[in-house]
Amino acid sequence: MSGSILVLPGGGYARLAPHEGEPVAEWLRGLGWDARVVEYPVGTRHPGPLKAVQREIAVERAAGHDVVAVLGFSAGGHLAGHAALMTPGVDFAVLCYPVVSMEARTHRGSRDNLLGPRPWPWAKRALSLDRMVTSDAPPMFIWTTGEDASVEPVDHSYRLGAALARHGVPYDLHVFADGGHGLGFAEGLPASAWRALCERWLEDRRAP
Repeated sequence: MSGSILVLPGGGYARLAPHEGEPVAEWLRGLGWDARVVEYPVGTRHPGPLKAVQREIAVERAAGHDVVAVLGFSAGGHLAGHAALMTPGVDFAVLCYPVVSMEARTHRGSRDNLLGPRPWPWAKRALSLDRMVTSDAPPMFIWTTGEDASVEPVDHSYRLGAALARHGVPYDLHVFADGGHGLGFAEGLPASAWRALCERWLEDRRAP
């Protein structure tokens, strides 16, 4: 049995943060997963990034993987969640300090790059992950920090967790007290524990 995880770095839909890309894929490969970074288009309005990731998901399925998943950081976390919720056949998602809501106080750069500087209210609703959740959503592992001032603040992850709970979707949600935004592996901080927690969670996601 084989499993593939696509890694989506953050960067506000304006760039791809290197420390949230290949080092993460290498870590996942060390755990026995096939993993690679998706260089999705940035500076591109919706649905460009989503379509790009959906194509890569289809590539992994066509390659014969039994499990296909996504892992993303910040804006890449939003994209990973978007792809997981809108693409049949995604088995799970790992979202690291994700942008969730385009309606609430949010990471303005991500919203502007994806929807433009003055998006319609319906567009903000349509691209808010908490609005997309149904009972068919895949399991999710979510983590963030209480000091994240870029994705204001912990409410985004709480919104998504509450939506998953309402629909009976399994999820893990971890909020660490210390640390800002864009931490990656969060080395030297208590939030670095997310990796060990995620590793145990990933073990349960392997194909039987």
